Amino acid sequence: MTTYLYPDKSQWAEIVERPTFDNSQLRDLVSGLLAQIREGGDKVLRELEAKFDHCELDSLAVSEAEFDEARNIVAPELADAISNAARNIEAFHASQRFVGKAVETQPGVTCWQKSIPIDKVGLYIPGGTAPLFSTVLMLAIPAKIAGCGEIVLCTPPNAEGKVNPAILYAATVAGVTKVFKVGGVQAIGALAYGTESVPKVYKIFGPGNQFVQMAKQLVSLRDVAIDMPAGPSEVCVVADADADPDYVASDFLSQAEHGADSQAILITDSESLAAKFEEVMAAQLELLKRQELTRKSLVHSKVIVLRNMDDVMELVNEYAPEHLIINTRAYMELAEKVRNAGSVFLGPYSPESAGDYASGTNHTLPTNGYAKSYNGVNLDSYMRKVTFQHLTADGLRTLGPVIEVMAANEQLDAHKNAVTVRLQNLKS
Repeated sequence: MTTYLYPDKSQWAEIVERPTFDNSQLRDLVSGLLAQIREGGDKVLRELEAKFDHCELDSLAVSEAEFDEARNIVAPELADAISNAARNIEAFHASQRFVGKAVETQPGVTCWQKSIPIDKVGLYIPGGTAPLFSTVLMLAIPAKIAGCGEIVLCTPPNAEGKVNPAILYAATVAGVTKVFKVGGVQAIGALAYGTESVPKVYKIFGPGNQFVQMAKQLVSLRDVAIDMPAGPSEVCVVADADADPDYVASDFLSQAEHGADSQAILITDSESLAAKFEEVMAAQLELLKRQELTRKSLVHSKVIVLRNMDDVMELVNEYAPEHLIINTRAYMELAEKVRNAGSVFLGPYSPESAGDYASGTNHTLPTNGYAKSYNGVNLDSYMRKVTFQHLTADGLRTLGPVIEVMAANEQLDAHKNAVTVRLQNLKS
């Protein structure tokens, strides 16, 4: 971990750079696997599952018996927690429903939008070192609220060919019945192209490792839409002298434990807080089960001390973090200055974990600075807005000459003629 004391603004761009990796070989590898999946369908999926997830599968689909087994295995305490989180996620996303409004742009010319769900969506749920059953809720619940006709979920099985029971239970709570035992690149390829078992979808959602993200980027070039560009997970913690160093350290480490390529940043205007934080974090780190992985992440992590909160927020917006925690005395005042962030957590009692699991907001968020131009997954992510317009005869009489002039000046005679023939007919 690197500490910067009052760096000059000329250094800021370099300081907030994410870890970079040469992905040219990765692109070639993933591209080759996708080509195999496109040509070979289920047969190739089974071969790749045997190679990468070390299991032999008779059927790629999760059976009803396996759903039933999962419901019996999941502990009541976890089942209650999943149900509670699902209610909050549903309440928040249901509040985002779009209500279209017809607008008469000029007499006789009316325009409006209609929000229509995407017919077929695919959800990818990682199931490796940390099976993300919470992501099932985050992706499937808004898809259900939106009214998507077909929701297809892919997740890797274990060596026995079983899907994590908590993932299946969460799928049941969210109303998803089509679940396939396919992980990694093969899952993205199956959803993008379709196979004998796995339906082709129109848009793919979900996080994953560098192989999954590369696969999503490649299939999005011509075959299917994706939720957003994504990279390693990240958090930026803003804290002042009043912040509890234990809270700050716990937030920092909660993100760092995601993976070796994750990044955590603390930006503060207090040298004393920065010093206390490093001491407390070292002690908390010793207690973590994923300590070895977290230590690798901390290599990319940084502590930045600036002179005032105006500078702090300016740097935050330059970094554009996936997760932003503002743990300061005047957190509501600073919240007004946020321009670039995926999701924001305010005050001492709002850890990032709340949004990751159960507060109701979505945890599928833009990383790698994409928060400057992308938002996280929400209800609109599963919808398309189609525009409509209706012109009366009087409307065309008044607007038609405008269209004719514009079309003629773009030298598009057929466009002009589509109006002219109507206007001539109205005169006769």
